[in-house]
Amino acid sequence: MRRLVTLVSVLVFVDTTLFAALTPLLGRFAHELHLSTATAGVLVAAYAAGALLGSLPGGVTAARLGPRRAVLAGLALMGVASLGFAWSESFGQLLAARLVQGAGSGFTWAGSFAWLMAAAPRERRGALIGTAMGAAVVGALAGPIVGSAAALLGRGGVFTAVAALSALLGVVTVSIPSRAPESPSAGAMRRAVRNDVFIGGLGLLALASLLSGVVAVLAPLELTHHGWGPAAIGAVWLIAAAIEAAQSPLIGRLSDRHGPLAPVRYALMAGAAASLALIVGLAPLPYTLAIVAASIAFGILFTPAFALIADGADRVGLAQGMAFGMMNVAWALGAIAGPAGAGVLADATGEGVPFALALLGCLACFGVIARRSRAPLARTQMGG
Repeated sequence: MRRLVTLVSVLVFVDTTLFAALTPLLGRFAHELHLSTATAGVLVAAYAAGALLGSLPGGVTAARLGPRRAVLAGLALMGVASLGFAWSESFGQLLAARLVQGAGSGFTWAGSFAWLMAAAPRERRGALIGTAMGAAVVGALAGPIVGSAAALLGRGGVFTAVAALSALLGVVTVSIPSRAPESPSAGAMRRAVRNDVFIGGLGLLALASLLSGVVAVLAPLELTHHGWGPAAIGAVWLIAAAIEAAQSPLIGRLSDRHGPLAPVRYALMAGAAASLALIVGLAPLPYTLAIVAASIAFGILFTPAFALIADGADRVGLAQGMAFGMMNVAWALGAIAGPAGAGVLADATGEGVPFALALLGCLACFGVIARRSRAPLARTQMGG
């Protein structure tokens, strides 16, 4: 079990590193390739669009062929895409590389979390998800460092090394015994889309990725406009991710003990307050503090969402591979709508409107949870 947890943690670490590596490079790409805010948002969203394309195929592969094969397919796509990103010289090439990276992510996440949930005791799922998500957050922390290093040392060498790491992880994956393939069921899928716990988890995950995407595209561009370089912008995300990584296992244990929605309420209120601060038009230093607060608050939502998805799948007999394939779909839809929509709105109206919508999203979700506070969804306990 320990080897599997370590492997899953490393896989999601590498994946989120690649996703976040664009952040400090975005301002440079916008300058060198003459990108508008909307076009920059499309580039950020491309990774999620690729994940959307790979999500259900990844889930089907994990369920029918086994999670290990899904992980290996994802690593192969990740390696090829990293080489493409390393040597891309145009917006179209960068866009294609990010799409393929995202498709690899769809396979890797579906396979790795299906593998982990099939092996994990139900009463420890929240803690194990928290451990893996902590590694994912460390990857989000490392991503800006990798992006900053690529800005200083050159993308070619840095992302070619990432491609080599993908091959090495494939060798490690083969060495760990895999669970037998599951049997996807159309009936279980129909039950899942009518199950409050499962759908609640998907909705919460989509909201979390949407809100994170809004911050990911608008904040770096705003700081670039204030004269901040890739290293300084990367440092902001480094601080936020370090705090989030430390708290993810704690959020997982809190979810196990008190139900997945216990930490969600606090995160939504903190996210609403941070969004309100970002609407105001702060000076750079307080603006960065609000960015850190928003990133932490939105990041808290992921672990409870994963726990709800896994528990809901168990309740209706849905194969975990398919459950986490659908998880990738929910994440990708939010991660596409967040940065792409925020970029278009910011071009048309200024960045205050996207952050105002983020504020309303937090408050609306909090209201839904409050109305259902006496329903089984709100009382759900992992292992109960």
